[in-house]
Amino acid sequence: MPRERGGGWLLPALLLLPPLCAPALAISVAAEDAKEQIERLVSQESEKSGKSNKINIELQEIVFVIQSQSNSFHSKRAEDLERNILKQAEELGKELPRVLLIHQMDRHDGAWTILPLMHDFSASYGRNSSWIFFCEEDTRIQIVKLLETLRRFDKSKEWFLGKALYDEESTIIHHYAFAENPTIFKFPDFAAGWALSIPLVNKLASKLKSEPLKSDFTIDLKHEKGNGPHLTPVPEFCTDDLNSYKAVNCATMFSNFLPVCGDPVKKEDIFVAVKTCRKFHRDRIPIVKQTWEGEAAVVEYYSDYAETSIPTIDLGVPNTERGHCGKTFAILERFLNHSSSKTPWLVIVDDDTLISIFRLRKLLSCYDPNEPVFLGERYGYGLGTGGYSYITGGGGMVFSREAIQKLLASKCQCYSNDAPDDMVLGMCFSGLGIPITHCPLFHQARPMDYPKDYLAHQIPISFHKHWNIDPVKVYFTWLAPKMEDSFTEKKQRRIREDL
Repeated sequence: MPRERGGGWLLPALLLLPPLCAPALAISVAAEDAKEQIERLVSQESEKSGKSNKINIELQEIVFVIQSQSNSFHSKRAEDLERNILKQAEELGKELPRVLLIHQMDRHDGAWTILPLMHDFSASYGRNSSWIFFCEEDTRIQIVKLLETLRRFDKSKEWFLGKALYDEESTIIHHYAFAENPTIFKFPDFAAGWALSIPLVNKLASKLKSEPLKSDFTIDLKHEKGNGPHLTPVPEFCTDDLNSYKAVNCATMFSNFLPVCGDPVKKEDIFVAVKTCRKFHRDRIPIVKQTWEGEAAVVEYYSDYAETSIPTIDLGVPNTERGHCGKTFAILERFLNHSSSKTPWLVIVDDDTLISIFRLRKLLSCYDPNEPVFLGERYGYGLGTGGYSYITGGGGMVFSREAIQKLLASKCQCYSNDAPDDMVLGMCFSGLGIPITHCPLFHQARPMDYPKDYLAHQIPISFHKHWNIDPVKVYFTWLAPKMEDSFTEKKQRRIREDL
């Protein structure tokens, strides 16, 4: 299937990503840390200019947009961030800024791509605001420092601000763009926050009326490129941890921990299904067995040929060169009808997916299996004209039992055995009104396909493909359980206990 396609005309390397699944860390700690700084800086402003309302006026000119999700875990974290922003603003003793949550604005499935909202931003805020500031649920913001930073830029000009990322080599997930020198194209790290000036928002809204997007696929939202202003790197937009010494000069920060929402789910609560076929039994299955298979309590291999030495299960669905929709739906039906009714989670991976079940167990502790959850790395198809989002299969697809029950009860089916399974699932869940839940810790490609600075603030859950790499080495470098995983979990627990 055409996963490699994508890219609109638009400037903002505006999917991945969206909403994040890093932990809900100590928001109140950030607020307390900011309080003294706010009081000091407000005092300094008043002494220097005698204009006590200077910060207030500038604060009112910023519209904060949190790229939130409707899943209960994510919506709560976004609301926590909203309260944190408003609390910091309240310390100034002035009128509060506008804070918008994407999932509450969602008129259709493409709101997370930002583009469908440009007209609304322009119409609602084009005359009385100066900046639209976007952030993720785990972005932490020092309001006063952000105001100081934005003051450096003429708000009457067109500005696209953020922490700059770039590819060191051309990559399939970015359509092999700028193949001769991929480093020349800078795109924003959403985790650090990014900003558009209102003149640029107005221009984009106008352009989108007359120029439709050139591609149906949204693959990596932050990289989608166009012919607008280039990204201006802002050093104060950071992804350093809250407690890092580097964060002292940052307007924004970010946490790279996995969530700690209680004890990890039990191994027995995750059923892992591996899609394979006879021609890959000798090449790929041994890699699975050398790497992550031992982390899982229940693993079954589904193939077009039953081989007892692995063992594989023949579902009676012939192998196809692409798509695999028939096989995936057969796996869903088998899970519902033949696995223990007490098993709440199903994970479907390809035979060349590398995954950390250890970290997945911690992540899933934050989700309610009684909700219909469909989790992984989000892509989009046709979102400029309605369309739908879907979880790209290579990085792994996670289903709650409740989601599978609703899906199969709906009678939504493959239109052919070789239809793209992940896209058909996206259509089905969209029709049911069940939102995709995005987590950027799942990866459709290899580590080398992502900027180093982007992966630096992640604890990855999966990677995909064995092209030109040693997959066993990749697993033990990036995904295998390590001492620091245990240390990180203990550190997060201490933070939560201190609150």
